[in-house]
Amino acid sequence: MVAVLVAVLCALPVLASALPVTVPTLTASQLRARILGSAGISYSGYAESNATFGLPELSGLSSVTSLLDGVTKMRVWQAAPQLWRVDVLGDDGERDTYQLGSTGYEWNSGAQLLTEVVPASKGTATIRLPRAADLVPTALALRVLSLVGTSAARFSTLPPLRVAGQSAAGLRVTPTDPASTIGSVDIWAQPSTGLPLMVEVFGRGARTPALESQFFQVGPWKLTANVLTPPVRQPGTGFTTASASSLNGALNNLEFEPLPATLAGHHRIPSQVANVGVYGSGLAQFAVLAVRGGNFLGDAQSGGGTPYRFPDGIGFLLNASLINAVVAQPDRSSDTFLIVGTVSGKVLLQAATTLTIGAS
Repeated sequence: MVAVLVAVLCALPVLASALPVTVPTLTASQLRARILGSAGISYSGYAESNATFGLPELSGLSSVTSLLDGVTKMRVWQAAPQLWRVDVLGDDGERDTYQLGSTGYEWNSGAQLLTEVVPASKGTATIRLPRAADLVPTALALRVLSLVGTSAARFSTLPPLRVAGQSAAGLRVTPTDPASTIGSVDIWAQPSTGLPLMVEVFGRGARTPALESQFFQVGPWKLTANVLTPPVRQPGTGFTTASASSLNGALNNLEFEPLPATLAGHHRIPSQVANVGVYGSGLAQFAVLAVRGGNFLGDAQSGGGTPYRFPDGIGFLLNASLINAVVAQPDRSSDTFLIVGTVSGKVLLQAATTLTIGAS
């Protein structure tokens, strides 16, 4: 009897996923509007992202490459768009991120360290590296839809699926720019509220997603103060403060290089950050960073990058699922250009050629 009960319990998730899925009929535009309107929903849940980008580690950027290769397990609570908490669960403890209005906190249970992230002063632009909270299905889906707007992609419906025990309506986002490395982004959401439950990102021509993020449990949540209160400082725990920019690893060494308005036929997106250029639109964008120090060329070579000789510099091309990158160094400079984005390697090499010519 015990064996039978255990077998039944183990089979419950499989049986639940096999239940019929019914959702109300929605057009792609209606579902898109509901997903965009879900940003303020209060909810809690457990989600996992699974990424297989295949990027090598670069100096100071290991926190990013670890997110883009492997499984990230997350507990999530959101009361409002700027009032939330995401816990990343690992074998060595938890790394919890709190966003409480303009101020953030990071708790490292392994190091027993709480860090208060002080907001930038008014009028000062800051940049940050991607973090686990960006991979939560809700954040990922809203980011994609905000990037493509209404003109940089085609929208179509998908057959419904059962996700986190719920019937979910499907929306496919297909970039229209042929330079994009992304073939499609599939989003499944609650048909009534538009809350995204699962997101799959496919490379061009790929049959399996390079990035998948989904809830395994999610539901409405009423704000509980203790959940959004960072751990209280106690004997044996550490506390420090930091600005958002000081947590950015290699980005701390950014050089203020004058970047052109156009690179490889792509226009620069207006930004207050002088030393970071973002070019392109929709899901065909790439970023340019000029960094001082770090063994980026060596990292790119050991990571299997393809060597290139530019007219006035050297570099490596790194191909990965969804993301390509070029590390380029001018002949007469110790600075390094990092060029990375969801565009073809050809576009990035053209940008690197322009940046290294005459640089010093």
